[in-house]
Amino acid sequence: MPWRGSLCRTGRESVAAVHSDLVTPTGVADSGLLDLEVADPLPQPVDEPTINFHPVGPAPTSPHMGQSETRALPGSQGEHLLQCAYGSQDRARRFYGDQVLDHLNDEMAEFVGRMEMAFIGTADAGGECDSTLRAGPPGFLHVLDRRRLAYPEYRGNGVLASLGNISENPHVGMLMIDFTEDLIGLHVNGRARIVEDPDLRAEWPGLPREFERGRRPERWVVVHVEEAYIHCRKHIPRMKPVSRERDWGTDDARRKGDEPDRLWP
Repeated sequence: MPWRGSLCRTGRESVAAVHSDLVTPTGVADSGLLDLEVADPLPQPVDEPTINFHPVGPAPTSPHMGQSETRALPGSQGEHLLQCAYGSQDRARRFYGDQVLDHLNDEMAEFVGRMEMAFIGTADAGGECDSTLRAGPPGFLHVLDRRRLAYPEYRGNGVLASLGNISENPHVGMLMIDFTEDLIGLHVNGRARIVEDPDLRAEWPGLPREFERGRRPERWVVVHVEEAYIHCRKHIPRMKPVSRERDWGTDDARRKGDEPDRLWP
């Protein structure tokens, strides 16, 4: 959304009065902070160009930031609006400057390489969302380079909900959490593309060929990193892994342990 004047400028008209389809936050921020002047939004393409930002030096502390400054920040224009409404823009700028990268540094790459699960968020072209879990032994999430990582897709239930969303809208959000040792998480947001296993393997012959019990990837999702940042450990619970026998490569629901009658009456 383009802004007239500074992002946090106050005026006599409320957000709802200027733009009725926006929901004005209520009950938390001071009423003076909610008088934001906005212009009509420009149409946004589904797949915007890769954003470029590099955290260098101290974050800006001024509450009055113009349109050009806002466009240089990571995150959505919606979050920037609410940062002003709730008075958190200084904290947010410090977070952007100190924590958010547009690539995986060495510590992040090592973290990804030892993860055994990742939560994946996708949305279709209309914005309808879906979240899913991908899991495997350490190394199933494969860092290709500082700006790209890949995860495998196996034969499943045939619905292809996540891949279907990616085919319409490449933007994805990944969250990896270490529940057992460091109790910390890593967010990776970016744009994804679907690559068939032989095609990616031709470019990256070092990819693992099989994982648990001989499972072989049918295809891969390659994520181009646009944002990478740490998830605070404050509320991450500690968990203890337990062994579990699984039958891979079968359509027998009972043997796989996902028989619907076991979950629902």
